[in-house]
Amino acid sequence: MDKVFATAAEAVADIHDGASFAVGGFGLVGVPQALIDAVLAHGATDLEVVSNNCGTAGVGLGVLLEAHRIRRTTSSYVGSNAEFARQFLAGELEVELTPQGTLAERMRAGGAGIPAFYTPAGVGTQVADGGLPLRYNGDGGIALASPVKETRVFGGVPYVLEHAIVTDFALVHAWKGDRHGNLVYRRSARNFNPPAAAAGRITIAQVETLVEPGELDPDEVHTPGIHVQRVVHVGKVEVGIENRTVRA
Repeated sequence: MDKVFATAAEAVADIHDGASFAVGGFGLVGVPQALIDAVLAHGATDLEVVSNNCGTAGVGLGVLLEAHRIRRTTSSYVGSNAEFARQFLAGELEVELTPQGTLAERMRAGGAGIPAFYTPAGVGTQVADGGLPLRYNGDGGIALASPVKETRVFGGVPYVLEHAIVTDFALVHAWKGDRHGNLVYRRSARNFNPPAAAAGRITIAQVETLVEPGELDPDEVHTPGIHVQRVVHVGKVEVGIENRTVRA
């Protein structure tokens, strides 16, 4: 099946208001920028996003955040986006903070059909005990807090129950892909892209190099085409620098 769409705009055209989607990338590496820009142009709002971070000013998911298109985000690292902090503290954005490894596994589990799993990460903290701010009221108070999670002991070690993540859509970036949706990621871009691709009911991949079926070595494929419904060829992508440090 040929899954290639002519443009990113066509590939995201049915992302509706209130949709949830998982997004690959770590910092500015492996970010599906062309697809994010297409979502911005498309106009969908009230979105629920699952991603390691929420981009930076003018880059990645930061463009959707600045346009107030995101209602809720499930993330691990949010410290590099000042607008994210402003919206969160002002009560404009709901945020579920999740340990990084747990977040990756929640998405991977969703793609594998595993509804929940136990992990030691977060035991003895508000991650398990509840009380983490999900949304502020704008006056410094907490309008909505995280609930208490189930814990159990296995082999004398306490674990917390975490639920898998399945989203309406997923947006990912790959170095190579074929028309059947088989994807290969390059170096550190193989971060949250594989679990994000698994988590989406409809996964849309932007690829730098599009090849014909059979050209990819099966041993090199990181995400098999069964997880991918749409492919967009975007050409060579330049990776930005998140924090530039110079020495006088």
